[in-house]
Amino acid sequence: MGQETSNFAAWEPIVRLVAFVGVFAVMAAWEALAPRRLRLHARLARWPRNLAIVGLNTVLVRVVFPTAAVGFALLAAERGWGLLNVVEIPRGLAVVLSVVALDFAIYLQHVMFHAVPVLWRLHRVHHADPDFDLTTGARFHPIEIVLSMLIKVAAIAVLGPPALAVLLFEIVLNASAMFNHANVRLPGRVDAALRWLVVTPDMHRIHHSQQRAEADSNYGFNLSWWDRLLGTYTPVAHQPQESMAIGVRGITGRPEAVTLVGMLAMPFGRAPRETEGRGTEGPPPAPGD
Repeated sequence: MGQETSNFAAWEPIVRLVAFVGVFAVMAAWEALAPRRLRLHARLARWPRNLAIVGLNTVLVRVVFPTAAVGFALLAAERGWGLLNVVEIPRGLAVVLSVVALDFAIYLQHVMFHAVPVLWRLHRVHHADPDFDLTTGARFHPIEIVLSMLIKVAAIAVLGPPALAVLLFEIVLNASAMFNHANVRLPGRVDAALRWLVVTPDMHRIHHSQQRAEADSNYGFNLSWWDRLLGTYTPVAHQPQESMAIGVRGITGRPEAVTLVGMLAMPFGRAPRETEGRGTEGPPPAPGD
């Protein structure tokens, strides 16, 4: 890579870290001032474990993918890989289209991780959190994180987005994950208006319901369009937001659901067969269950 692109790649983790810390601080303060639900566990009981898996995942991604997604976008630009590195369009339009396209790719990935039993075993680490707050948005099993990065790299190779678009997408994705998982209260009219563009906490909390039909809806992380367009949108849960049962039946109530070792081991353990999915009518068990 040239000096300019190398500098861009070097600054990328710093920019993302600053954005993460800033958004985290704002959302944590908002949760303290206007919580939507009562907590089942104290922050000190959950946050260190959830944040520990974030740290583990960050190190793992940097080891397995030294240049990360932004670095791969720079490499794709140099090699001429991907549609937008072949077709000439205005740079601003390329950035916007790339962010939207990558968001759609994440939506499809999310659907896949629910639909394929072996992938759901990984993804249920995220859903098994007994509380729903901004740290839930970063609680993913390391294997899922690696697979997600592989999917993202494949999308970049096909699309050829500008590196700036990939950086913006990564920042927006992290920020929106903290926002839409936050335990915050929004006025009803504000929530309804925001849902036409982005995923709100009340919208995404339905996705964490123990009811299978609700958990298999509202897959979006940032833009809410995909759920509306593709018929996976659920506007209102059967239970009130304050008392809705969230998590994975048969797993969320266990002590290991809030320990680091428990989260890492969760995909390899046996859940009760009738609760292998998000509810009693869950998907077929994975091979070997």
